[in-house]
Amino acid sequence: MKKEFLDLGKQPIANNFVKEDEINDEFFFDLKVVFDEDTKLVSMKDFVKPELMFNEDYKYNTSLSTPMVNHFKSAADMLTEEFRPVNVMEIGSNDGPFIRHFDSETSVCVEPCDNFAEVTGDMGYRTWTEFWTTELSQKIKSERGNMDLIYSANCICHIQDLDDCFSAVANLLSEDGVFVFEDPSLLRMLERGSYDQIYDEHAHVFSVTALNNILKKNGLTLFDVDNLSVHGGSNRIYAAKDNSVDVKHTVLDNLMREKEFGVDNFQTYQIFAERIEKSKKDLVELLNKLKNEGKKVISIGATSKSTTVFNYCGIGSDLIECITDTTPDKQGTLAPGSLIPVVDRNNVRLKEYDYAFLGAWNFKDLIANKESDFVKSGGKFITHVPEIMVFS
Repeated sequence: MKKEFLDLGKQPIANNFVKEDEINDEFFFDLKVVFDEDTKLVSMKDFVKPELMFNEDYKYNTSLSTPMVNHFKSAADMLTEEFRPVNVMEIGSNDGPFIRHFDSETSVCVEPCDNFAEVTGDMGYRTWTEFWTTELSQKIKSERGNMDLIYSANCICHIQDLDDCFSAVANLLSEDGVFVFEDPSLLRMLERGSYDQIYDEHAHVFSVTALNNILKKNGLTLFDVDNLSVHGGSNRIYAAKDNSVDVKHTVLDNLMREKEFGVDNFQTYQIFAERIEKSKKDLVELLNKLKNEGKKVISIGATSKSTTVFNYCGIGSDLIECITDTTPDKQGTLAPGSLIPVVDRNNVRLKEYDYAFLGAWNFKDLIANKESDFVKSGGKFITHVPEIMVFS
């Protein structure tokens, strides 16, 4: 039985940065979140059609983020040393920061966005420009055989039909192969109040508890977990087909920690929703206060996270003048829903602003160090995670 606990209002496609002449064509949907009492899975109540989110206009280039490039290099090195895979497949390869560390002769990609599939194709990797399904799994198996390593980062949570997703993995994985994927942690979201982990792409926010249940149902055994700091708190999940695989203590540790926090209890989510409502109220009050005082506020990072925050809180260019971002495709556009202008960081004198809201709060320390001149000039940062804070 699924129970609704959070309503984040009308939301746009989080990565659909628009031009002036596209404003009237923006797509909005009701973003409500439910808890499944049977599987313990947290999901959106109503999913958005994948084609509306993942297409040739998708604007998140992973390789433009130095921290993420370094993260994927480390992940590739670790997995190579640990498992020595030959045949490797990545689901949701984006512009190739992970797969580039594996031999293009024996490694393949699944990437539904044409613009990024073209990038990995040009790098020499066989790339299927399709959504991950059992049907595609069989197609790849027929052409390339079984895979020793199937990897995915921040993509499995995008896939709406998890039973089909995991069955497809089990079909393609070799008998001693491993399935490794990273996605935002439900426990960290609940602990921090980081409700902006929920947006159109994130059909689900995973707990280890829910994944353990659903993987098992589809012929896979969850045998290890790494707790990561990336994206504000993620879990790297390891699964295999072999039921006799040694399940490491990390799995039980995570299950116990989640049990103690109450991820299997609906009341936990009701409390979370109340906390989010207060966060909204406090942020809007702060921004209105600064506006009335004549202060200038800018936002750093045109992120999917900030799309959720701005639209849930009703924040527009009357409260935040503009958003800086380093992604060329986002510059010169308007942020989804809120229509706050997105500008090139190099064209902005941050010292002219009094406050900077951190849309990319998960890079808080990195941004604070990079923008030290802003702080020296008297500027202050605003973040809403784990609560509304002003700091310098």
